[in-house]
Amino acid sequence: MNVQDNYQTIRRNIDSICERTGRNPKEIKVIAVTKYVSVERAKAAIDAGVYHLGENREEGLHHKYEEIENKAIWHFIGSLQTRKVKNIIDKVEYIHSLDRLSLAKEIDKRAQKPMKCFVQVNVSGEESKHGCSPEDVIRFVTELESLNNIQIVGLMTMAPFTDDRQLIRTCFKQLKNLQLEVQALQLPFAPCHELSMGMSNDYELAIEEGATFIRIGTSLVGNENGGV
Repeated sequence: MNVQDNYQTIRRNIDSICERTGRNPKEIKVIAVTKYVSVERAKAAIDAGVYHLGENREEGLHHKYEEIENKAIWHFIGSLQTRKVKNIIDKVEYIHSLDRLSLAKEIDKRAQKPMKCFVQVNVSGEESKHGCSPEDVIRFVTELESLNNIQIVGLMTMAPFTDDRQLIRTCFKQLKNLQLEVQALQLPFAPCHELSMGMSNDYELAIEEGATFIRIGTSLVGNENGGV
């Protein structure tokens, strides 16, 4: 697999979508999801020009961070147990899975500076997915005001894995509408100017509906057996 070619294809797709929808391609940042690949494949993504790397397990983050360190901008994109915050807080610049007050308090306690967080929203309502319900997002965000080391930069969701493109689009539209509701509050700690949504199978729809971060694994770096 040639990561450079894959990334160029993805960027061309982004350019085409943005031209069609009147967006600026520079607004769209690609996160290489490196959960299922080796350190070498993660380094290939950096060499290709992808500087945002996403891990969803503490072990995978540590393993790759030891080799790559600050050559990448690290994102923690998986469900985060409160007790594991202390193990990742000094390595990541973004946490995409803030979904409860106890986790926010632990991040606030452990962080040495304001941590850029996405509130994870379970827009689809699937029991298998983590995240706040859409109805609870505004209440949850306002509860975070007293936590000085929490900065809500945006919202994150995962659409259902389905061939129903309209259902996927509806989920992305709903997250965009929630983002606008948070922005309307004009809270200094919650500018909420980012949307983390879209993966290999649906990132085109996500960009059309306002995504600023897309999380790409298989289509970019692949899926290696034995990748940590």
